[in-house]
Amino acid sequence: MFNFLNGLGSDLRKNLLIQLRNLWTHTSTAIEGNTLTLGETAFVLEEGLTISGKPLKDHEEVVGHARAIDLIYELVQNDSQLTEEKLFALHKSVQTEVIVDVYQPVGGWKKEPNSTVAVIDDKQIIIEYAPPADIPSLMANWFEFNQHIEKLLVVNANDKQQVLNAYAKLHVAFVRIHPFFDGNGRMARLISNIPVLKAGFPPIIIPRQQRKQYIDALSACHFSFGQLKAGGELLPDEEVLQPFKLFCEQAWDESLSLVEDVREKQRARLL
Repeated sequence: MFNFLNGLGSDLRKNLLIQLRNLWTHTSTAIEGNTLTLGETAFVLEEGLTISGKPLKDHEEVVGHARAIDLIYELVQNDSQLTEEKLFALHKSVQTEVIVDVYQPVGGWKKEPNSTVAVIDDKQIIIEYAPPADIPSLMANWFEFNQHIEKLLVVNANDKQQVLNAYAKLHVAFVRIHPFFDGNGRMARLISNIPVLKAGFPPIIIPRQQRKQYIDALSACHFSFGQLKAGGELLPDEEVLQPFKLFCEQAWDESLSLVEDVREKQRARLL
């Protein structure tokens, strides 16, 4: 587990995990509108202090996301399966804003429909996510899909393309369902990395600078597939995923580069 850390000194292993945590937390929260920079995110997480003039909500988001990463790491190190209970615990970490509303549950499936506006071929459309009543059965299918993918990766753990495929499939399928009232994007970017980490690779981290390309690629998948309902296939046509896979492959370069930089430092120590 965490094969990308193999051969590194203990200090380099620790610092690489910190770098990945800071980058992953910063980019994923920034995509959703968090205003903290990478440097500010690292300062908040490492020093436990706040940044003057920045919203308390932004601080709580990065702390919650970092806590969720710790839960992901624990799950991977124990080689555990992601369950509904563990998914709800992750959502409680990510969704730090306190909302006293039974129709906006934290750590529970959504109670009301949700949708978003996308632009496809220069035309605005409304994308409807899965209906609330269908979430339990669809997520049961997603959990089975996740287990199936992880079993396939046991024999293909060194195949980078297979790992990339796993990430893209789980990511798009989860976002199509959109099981929570909020936090679905951050959750998708977290849990889709579980098989990536189990296969021994660093996480795929979506750059905040490419937020539009990321949203456009996901929207194109939604538009092609249509609304998902109970009994429907999570991914009816995998060819539709190709542009999103290509985007994710390019996004992966940043975390892979961090690993290579640290490996270079390790090699320099041995000279």
